[in-house]
Amino acid sequence: RVQLVESGGGSVQAGGSLRLSCVASGDTTSGRCMGWFRQFPGKEREGIASIYTGSGSTRYADPVTGRFTISHDSAKNTLYLQIDSLTPEDTAMYYCAAADVGVRWPLLAWIEYDYWGQGTQVTVSS
Repeated sequence: RVQLVESGGGSVQAGGSLRLSCVASGDTTSGRCMGWFRQFPGKEREGIASIYTGSGSTRYADPVTGRFTISHDSAKNTLYLQIDSLTPEDTAMYYCAAADVGVRWPLLAWIEYDYWGQGTQVTVSS
């Protein structure tokens, strides 16, 4: 199993930046699909960025392309999400997730993921 703990959320003004972190523990086998998701109140969780840590290949959802950057530090078993040019529409709960070993490409569908963190809240004020 994989345990995931996110941090780095908070309140920020529009135009600002945040870097979210997600530390993985347990089965930290190298080469895994990991992703960031967000959930608006009353809405389904949506995939925003994913990375296959074995190759560094990434995939982004259209609404965040160019503003969000996903990265992974294998030495620290940590997944990051750099968020720039924040807008109030980015206000949501952000989750990191990991798929089972065997998925060798980045994915944005939440159903493909097996392990989830508890989430970190991002609030952007205008």
